[in-house]
Amino acid sequence: MTQDSTARPLYLGEAGFSSEAPRAALPQLPPLSLYIHIPWCVRKCPYCDFNSHTASPVLPEDEYVDALLADLDQDLHHVYGRELTSIFFGGGTPSLFSADSLGRLLKGVEQRIRFAPDIEITLEANPGTFEQAKFSAYRGLGINRLSIGIQSFQEAKLKALGRIHNGDEAVRAADMARNAGFDNFNLDLMHGLPDQSQDDALSDLRQAIALGPTHLSWYQLTLEPNTVFWNQPPVLPEDDTLWDIQEAGQALLAEYGYAQYEVSAYAQPGKPARHNLNYWSFGDFIGIGAGAHGKLSHPDGRIVRTWKTRLPKDYLNPAKPFQAGEKTLNAEELPFEFLMNALRLTNGVDAALFQQRTGLSVESLASARQQAEQRGLLETDPTRLVATSHGQLFLNDLLQYFLI
Repeated sequence: MTQDSTARPLYLGEAGFSSEAPRAALPQLPPLSLYIHIPWCVRKCPYCDFNSHTASPVLPEDEYVDALLADLDQDLHHVYGRELTSIFFGGGTPSLFSADSLGRLLKGVEQRIRFAPDIEITLEANPGTFEQAKFSAYRGLGINRLSIGIQSFQEAKLKALGRIHNGDEAVRAADMARNAGFDNFNLDLMHGLPDQSQDDALSDLRQAIALGPTHLSWYQLTLEPNTVFWNQPPVLPEDDTLWDIQEAGQALLAEYGYAQYEVSAYAQPGKPARHNLNYWSFGDFIGIGAGAHGKLSHPDGRIVRTWKTRLPKDYLNPAKPFQAGEKTLNAEELPFEFLMNALRLTNGVDAALFQQRTGLSVESLASARQQAEQRGLLETDPTRLVATSHGQLFLNDLLQYFLI
């Protein structure tokens, strides 16, 4: 049965909207994206700290799609008249859902918010969930980009990571994506894996490049709290080996035409992930689904972050609110919030974007910028906000200058 969004209690956060004096109105609202969280996986990986849960034999697809649309209904008044430039299905493993369910969801979203003519719609998928007919159907829905979680092609490494696919399935997944009509897809690949040598890491990277993805997310395994690996840490490569892998891998990617545009993102010309670029340039996004986060700007200058109820059983409970909390960012928090994202970009951002996205003058950063420049962490170009190569390596140290 479809859930009526008006039957859900609303949650305005611990303190509601901020009572601080109104700041300058934003000159224009940033692009708007939609993040949709599907929280179920076949099996939880030992390194994963995302909001994901082991799937039951039968997923509540209809009920969850009803809840997602009802959740979206409660956010619509914040974005009236705006259009979506991108949609991202993340998880969990969104490709566990049928094409019929995702089609009903996309149709419902488009009935509520106008789609940009060139909208980018990305679906995360794992090789173990690939079916040719299913993925051709996804493409027919208008989903035009895939992000495939490979992580490694080597059996021992996949086993150590708790992955459910093998190396052959990973290769076939990329081939099936292309055969299903996806000419734009990302491969997710990790390095710094348990007992991984430089040769192992570069072999994985060469195999990924040979599959011809338009985009590669290549990042180092980190041990996160509240994961199996945090409590039972595996033996990871030494720091010198990690450094050698990073340098050799970046050179290999550049050799094959993959330009690094963010800390762990590499793309062929014209193929950066537009959805993620919107995050990193402090754009706006609605977040729906269990545990999803959102960030919305308002014409009066308010910028509000939201987060949704985390557990699927609570998210599907009509007696409980979709929204778990919200926070209006104050002027003192905005420099750090903006630069935490923008400085991840290899080329940074135009300095004028700071005022456009925050309503604050770029001159308000002058003192912190000068200190960071003197330490060699920030470029001295007055027209851009961009970390030096040294600053990219020590991004946390650079961001400390902008904490109030």
